[in-house]
Amino acid sequence: MNLISFWINNSRPKALPQSLLPAVLAICMASRDENFSLLLGIIAVLGVITGHLAMNLFDDYFDYKVKSTEFRDNMARKGFRARILKCSYITSGAASLQQLLIACFVFGAVSLSMGGVIFLFRGTTVLWFALITAILGISYSGAPLRLSYHGFGEIFIGIIFGPLLMTGVYFSACGHLDLHVALVSVSVGLLVANIVYTHAIMDMEPDKEVGKMTFAVMLGSKKKAVSALLVLLAGAYLSIIGGVVANRLSPFYLLTLLTLPLACSLFYMMTEFVRSPEKKFSRKFWMGPMNNWQQIQAFNIDWFMIRWFLSRNLLSFFCLIIIVVCFIS
Repeated sequence: MNLISFWINNSRPKALPQSLLPAVLAICMASRDENFSLLLGIIAVLGVITGHLAMNLFDDYFDYKVKSTEFRDNMARKGFRARILKCSYITSGAASLQQLLIACFVFGAVSLSMGGVIFLFRGTTVLWFALITAILGISYSGAPLRLSYHGFGEIFIGIIFGPLLMTGVYFSACGHLDLHVALVSVSVGLLVANIVYTHAIMDMEPDKEVGKMTFAVMLGSKKKAVSALLVLLAGAYLSIIGGVVANRLSPFYLLTLLTLPLACSLFYMMTEFVRSPEKKFSRKFWMGPMNNWQQIQAFNIDWFMIRWFLSRNLLSFFCLIIIVVCFIS
């Protein structure tokens, strides 16, 4: 059990809401279908969770292989604001690179086995969802595509955790696809991409140092990068509004606009990050949960984590509102 918890903690479970909530949302949307299977839906969610953890560990493995994360400490000593805790379990000697790779394959195998169970009931379509997701997930940092090193990482993360995840889980639970889920998955995918993109803006210096061409780095300046952030955020809401106007979604979906204060706060914080990166922001209760905050402050990464948590919680509240809508509309 200690070994399992060790690897779960190292696989960045704080990021699980970006996969878990879209998956649960897909199940809630599927629950009204006559072919709905709660058991297969739960199995699909378990596959999503373990697949996400595997993807996070693969990201650590390939990033470390490209260049040891010690460069982040060097950058911090040079005066750059660099987040220096990534892969700390490797740099501290608590685990070896080989052990990390084994953990990647174990989590990945568990995820694929969940897909195998669903295949027995839903057929080969599920295998295509699993195969495409696995290839894109590993290729986020892994050779030969290295999507996150060529400016495509954020786009494909949005596709993986938005349309692919939600339609895949919905299909697993119901055995067919649905236009409503596809429309909602676009907004969810944009908000998931927003989490990774917010991260990328704040990590522009270390990413440049390691040669990682994120979309933020590709834009060339933090001002342009923050402008693109506004497009992502606006797109998530416009997709829902468009669905309602076209009579494809219930007007109740407009309740997602209640999350606009979070989106506006995130955009403001990111704008201030460009203008005055040393500026501190206080954690507010309405921003949502921010676990281990005192420890985060002690490590002096609260400047990074408050923005990351805010982007994550924006997605969480957005999904939770739609989950409620599923049962009242």
